[in-house]
Amino acid sequence: MKTRYPQPGSRRTFLGRAMTAAAGTVAAPNVLTAKKGDAPIVLGEGEHRYEVTHDWARLPDRYRWQTSHNVAADKDGNLYVIHEGRADQKDHPSIFVFDPDGKFVRAFGSQFQGGGHGLEVRSEGGEQFLYVTGFLHLKNFAKLTLTGEEVWEKRAPMASGRYAEGEDTDPKNVWGRDRFMPTNFAFHPEDGGFYLADGYGAHCIHRYDKDGKWLSAFGAHGEGDGQFNLPHGLWVDARPGREPSVAVADRVNARLQWFDLEGKHLETLGGFILPANIDTHGELMLVPDLSARVTLLGKDNKVVAHLGEDPAWREEVLKDGMALRSHQDRWVAGKFIHPHDACFDAEGNIFVAEWVATGRVTKLRKLS
Repeated sequence: MKTRYPQPGSRRTFLGRAMTAAAGTVAAPNVLTAKKGDAPIVLGEGEHRYEVTHDWARLPDRYRWQTSHNVAADKDGNLYVIHEGRADQKDHPSIFVFDPDGKFVRAFGSQFQGGGHGLEVRSEGGEQFLYVTGFLHLKNFAKLTLTGEEVWEKRAPMASGRYAEGEDTDPKNVWGRDRFMPTNFAFHPEDGGFYLADGYGAHCIHRYDKDGKWLSAFGAHGEGDGQFNLPHGLWVDARPGREPSVAVADRVNARLQWFDLEGKHLETLGGFILPANIDTHGELMLVPDLSARVTLLGKDNKVVAHLGEDPAWREEVLKDGMALRSHQDRWVAGKFIHPHDACFDAEGNIFVAEWVATGRVTKLRKLS
C-alpha cells in the first residue's frame, strides 16, 4: 500500500514514512566509489564519473542558509539557489547567485522568505528570466529578471475550478487538495508557455501561455496512470531522438510519468523512491531523489547510475524522524542526505541542492 498524503503540519513525518514504505528500486550498477583523505571523492563509474565538492557555494557572513530547495544555472554558468527561508526574517534574501567558481555574486528575493521553493532560468528573445514558486503561506509564482526585478506575480488559477474560495486573494498556510501549493516549472518548447506543478496542493499540472494566462490542467490525486501523489517536479523531455514530452516526478508514487504537450499520458517508469525533480543534458535525464541519492537515466530511460546509492546510509538518514538533516557534524563526505533538486550546467557538471536545515549545494564535476 502506498503512503497517503500528509495531514497539515505532518510534512516531515510524511516524508519519513514514504521513504520507509518504498519497497523497490530500479536496478543499476553499484556506483559509489568515494575515497577519503586527501584524494578527491569520486562518485560513479565508466562514462559517468563525478568529483564531489560539498558546500561548493559559500555565503558572505551577513547571510545564512535556511533549508536549501532548488538550483538553476544560466547560460553564463552562474548558479541560482533558493531556500525556504523564515517568514519572521522578512529582510533576509531567499535567492542567492554564485559565479561558475562558487563565488557569491548577489542576493535578492526577500518576498519569498518562509515559502521559497522552486526556480528555473529561461531564455526568452535573447534575455534570461527567473521563474520562482512560493508555497506554505505564499502560494504564488512569479517571473523575475536575473537581478530580482519582478515582471509579474500570480496566484491560484481559479478558472481551473480546483481551488477553495479566496485561495487567490487571501492565501493562508492551509493544506489540502483544494489548496494551491505550487512547486516547480517546465517550459513549452514551441509556444513560449509553461507548465506549473501544484505538487503540494491539487496534485495536478497547470498549463499557461507565454504571458502567464491559465489555459488548462491535467492530472488529479491518485495512483493510476495520469494521476499523481505529489507531482513535485517536471521538465520537458526533448532529448535527442524523442518527441518532446512533459516528464513529471510523481514523488510519493515513486515513479516518473511522461505526457504529450497537451497532457495525454504516454509512459510510466517505476522503481524510484521519492523522485523530486528532473533535468536533462544531451541523452541523460537527471533525477534527484529525497532518498539520499541522485539517479541518471540514459536515452532509453534505463538507469545508468545511482550516484550516492547506499542502503545502509539511507537507513541512517531516516532514523529518528530524519534528525540527521539537522546534524551537519554527522554527515559523511561523498554521501547525500535529501537531494531536493539538481541541475546540469552547460559542461554536464551537476549541482545538487539538499533539503537540510543548514542548506547545502554540492557540485559534481564531470570527469569522463
